Amino acid sequence: MQLEIPSGRRVEVLSVSELNWQIRSTLEEGFSGVWVAGEVSNYKVAPSGHVYFRLKDAKAQIAAVMFRSSARRVKFKPRDGMEVIVGGRVGMYDARGDLQIYVDSMEPRGIGSAQLALEQLKEKLAAEGLFETDRKRPLPSWPTTVGVVTALRGAAIHDIVTTLRSRMPQVRILVRPVAVQGRQAAGEIAAALGELEAEGSADVLIVGRGGGSIEDLWAFNEERVARAIAACRIPIVSAVGHEVDYTLADMVADQRAATPTAAAAAVTPDCREAKARLARVTRALRLAADACLLRARGRLDGSARRLRDPRAELQAQRLRIDDLSERARRAAEQLVRLARERALRGSARLDALSPLAVLERGYSIARDPASGRVVRSSAELAVDDVLQLRFARGHAIVRVEESDSEQ
Repeated sequence: MQLEIPSGRRVEVLSVSELNWQIRSTLEEGFSGVWVAGEVSNYKVAPSGHVYFRLKDAKAQIAAVMFRSSARRVKFKPRDGMEVIVGGRVGMYDARGDLQIYVDSMEPRGIGSAQLALEQLKEKLAAEGLFETDRKRPLPSWPTTVGVVTALRGAAIHDIVTTLRSRMPQVRILVRPVAVQGRQAAGEIAAALGELEAEGSADVLIVGRGGGSIEDLWAFNEERVARAIAACRIPIVSAVGHEVDYTLADMVADQRAATPTAAAAAVTPDCREAKARLARVTRALRLAADACLLRARGRLDGSARRLRDPRAELQAQRLRIDDLSERARRAAEQLVRLARERALRGSARLDALSPLAVLERGYSIARDPASGRVVRSSAELAVDDVLQLRFARGHAIVRVEESDSEQ
């Protein structure tokens, strides 16, 4: 619309909507990709998921909005007073004529977003009491089954199995293989802990991996892994292979081990040391019995010297002492024999529980070589399926030629 002003000149007259539209177009063309540093103020999350706040410094401030899709990508939780760097475009909200920044990304100033998110999660879990010592449970003294959650290939599983076998050969090892790094790792670790708890045979669990960078270990800083460890009713040892930094899994677990080898040592007694202790106790019993007999003989000899001439009584007492000495020696030897028999029976029972003992009797374990899943029924098989058979010594790859699907 044109209008003639008092000077006689004709000018273009804009509506408010047209003026705001031109300002917005100019701003969006000139400030389409800006980065601004400032302090967050009046931070609010709307029911729609959009975020509204003001970005300010010592001299000025500007309104900011971050739509839900962008807010979901922010790895930390912004709050008032936090110094941030935002990226986006400058525009105008036409309805009110408000100048504002439309934020596409946000990073904390001076600290990485992932590290800040981790610190915030630590504060959250600490406030819930998940790191408290009084909620952590002692490990069993003599476990019959140890569950292991780690990668099937790698140094960690080798170190754990080797250490368990050397310390307690009879123990049953139940391995649940998972990815220990990457996007899927946290979900697999949490699911594996739930599956082993539901299976119910494990007395203690080891969860972890070998060493690596902080990025490699990040799955053990995920909230779902920490909560799965806290919720599990079976005692858990965290064995993330690093010495300096603690992951959330370390903080929530009932016990933290610096390496997978140390975790295996923590959950099992050393049977060789137990046998050595039994030998020491046996020797101590024999020495105690001999000392007791020696003291009795000394007392008897002293009494004999004080008697004037009780030869017949003295002879009878000596015979009685000899009889008691022999009976005491036989009793001591019987105690030692019974203790040894109980130890051997316990060792035999543990051997019977070992899956390797079953394999030694001629059985084998069939697995799907792709997934590592144990095949328990012929109904799971089809002709030409490939299986991996594990024997007491070695394994073989076979192909199914015929399958009987009867239950």
